[in-house]
Amino acid sequence: MKVVIGSNNPAKYNAIEQALVGLSIEASTVRVDVDSGVSNQPLSDDETVRGALQRARNALYECDEAVFAIGLEGGVVIDDTATHNVMVCNWGALVDKEGNEFIAGGARIPLPEAFRGPLSKGIELGELMEEYCQRKDIRKHEGAVGIFSGGAITRTQMFEHVCRLLVGQWIHKNKQAL
Repeated sequence: MKVVIGSNNPAKYNAIEQALVGLSIEASTVRVDVDSGVSNQPLSDDETVRGALQRARNALYECDEAVFAIGLEGGVVIDDTATHNVMVCNWGALVDKEGNEFIAGGARIPLPEAFRGPLSKGIELGELMEEYCQRKDIRKHEGAVGIFSGGAITRTQMFEHVCRLLVGQWIHKNKQAL
C-alpha cells in the first residue's frame, strides 16, 4: 500500500510514518510539498481544517498509486471560545482514492498572551517560537506544544495522535464496506 504525505516537514511526515507503524499498517510513503491553500499562519480552527484538507487533496492528486493521502496543518485560535486565550490548534485530514474525507483534531495548549498581537498582525508562530527560544526550526522539532508542555509531548507525537485518529476512521469505514 502506498500513502502520500502532504508535507516535507519532518515533524509531520515522521508522525504519519510512526502512526502507520504503530497501527501495524505496512505501507510505503511518498512525501510531497503541497500548498495548503490557506495563510502561512492559520488563525482559526476552520482555516486550519481547510489547510489540512487541501494538503491531503493536493497530495493525493500528486500520486496516482496512493491509497490515501494525509495532510496536517498547525494553526492558532485567538480568543478560543472556551478560554479566551491564544491557543495552538492542530488538524489533520485523510483523503482516499474513493473520495472519502476524514478529519481529526489534536491537542490544544495556551500560548503566551504576548503572542496575541504579533499573531494578529500575521507573524507566524514558528517565527515567534524561534525568537522566544533563541533557536531555529522549532516547528520541525518539538514545536510550540513541546516547549510549552515542558517536553511532555512533542509536535510529532501530537500529530501522530491525529494521524492515528485519521487512519482509524479510514479503517472503520473500510470494515463497514466489507
